[in-house]
Amino acid sequence: MKLRRLKTSTSDPGPADWFTGQTWMEDLGTLPTPAPTRILRVTFAPGARTAWHTHPLGQVLYILDGVARIGREGEPVCEAVAGDSVEFAPDERHWHGAGRGRLMTHLAVQATDPGAGKETLWEEHVNDDEYGGA
Repeated sequence: MKLRRLKTSTSDPGPADWFTGQTWMEDLGTLPTPAPTRILRVTFAPGARTAWHTHPLGQVLYILDGVARIGREGEPVCEAVAGDSVEFAPDERHWHGAGRGRLMTHLAVQATDPGAGKETLWEEHVNDDEYGGA
């Protein structure tokens, strides 16, 4: 068993290669399974978003607060609100971030591909047209 007192944890700024705008990440833990599964709490300032990316084994987001904007390749931007969950299939190209008006926080759950040793493959940043095109 590993007990982590999250009330005393600190948030780290999201890497500029992965995000546009201000974000904060908290690593909540990793399940040590054959495909280690990582859980992150990520908070986005208004208008902040991830770069385009994929997850070899897929991803689940659970929106904790605010309104999320979500883009999937070839689809219109959609929104999710607190209490919604979003599932991305393995290798589904997508991005996610906060709406323009307020902070958004989500839990992100994704497993590491044992063969490639990666949980996320990062690509180019989402431009303003892609972000605003709902």
